[in-house]
Amino acid sequence: MSRISFAKLRLPGQAKLDVAKREKERRKRLGLTQVELAKRADVSLGSLRRFEQTGDISFASLVNLCYALNCQDELEGLFSAPAYRTIQEVIDEAR
Repeated sequence: MSRISFAKLRLPGQAKLDVAKREKERRKRLGLTQVELAKRADVSLGSLRRFEQTGDISFASLVNLCYALNCQDELEGLFSAPAYRTIQEVIDEAR
């Protein structure tokens, strides 16, 4: 019987806040102000501020921020092939 780790389950609202928190921490580690990052990323200052407060941002702006913060490689994992849960899923996909 498989067990679900509830510690890993997050609601969408919490997931976007977690991403925004990590972005803000990275920005600060790099010594960038919001104004500087917004200019580098070609994102409006208002959008960046809203993102850091609420987690809301357009995908295009998020991609721009990733490039400006030199973490664009992390985008490669989005929508990648899911991990198989059973051998039957492997067999079914091979058909």
